[in-house]
Amino acid sequence: MRLGLALVLAVGLAQTALAYDGATHATTTDAAAHEAGPTLPFPVEITPRFALIDQTGSAVTEADFAGRPMVIYFGYANCPGICPVALAHIAEALDILGPDGAGIAPILITVDPARDTPAAMAEALAKYHPRLIGLTGSEAALAEARAVFQVETSQVAETPEGGAIFAHGSFIYLFGGDGAIKSLLPPNLPPERLAELMRKYL
Repeated sequence: MRLGLALVLAVGLAQTALAYDGATHATTTDAAAHEAGPTLPFPVEITPRFALIDQTGSAVTEADFAGRPMVIYFGYANCPGICPVALAHIAEALDILGPDGAGIAPILITVDPARDTPAAMAEALAKYHPRLIGLTGSEAALAEARAVFQVETSQVAETPEGGAIFAHGSFIYLFGGDGAIKSLLPPNLPPERLAELMRKYL
């Protein structure tokens, strides 16, 4: 029952999301996600800031990506819902961009540090794309990062094996090389559209 509830929540996140591009937004569903575009004013002010550990065990901050566009997603490697969709779409978008997108930093910030150790993230993310960067850290450091990105998360269920299942903010954040937020996108945005938006800020 608890697992079913988590899957319902995850599907709900996939089916209904806000898409922000520049200073505008649109409400989208699975059927219309590729049409995400400007409608109403939606000012979003987020300056990326974090001090975490990547999947190689190295300490990293936003300064390590200075001058590079960043695609940032909050999720976790064992997510049974929307995370695999978002990560697969980001990976495919990178492939679509090819060498043109080599400067983009695609980042997953975990909401499950207990299981998402650097080694676990390295193994999980390599299955999606060799360039994906996984960030973890202490509960305090991750809480600070979530606050900056206005992400909420909570444990909503457990798997039959006793693993935690989380509800969490699921937007894809796109930052330009100038560090300014450019787009706030739904996780089910088709890879072609995601690549198109990423290309605008190379």
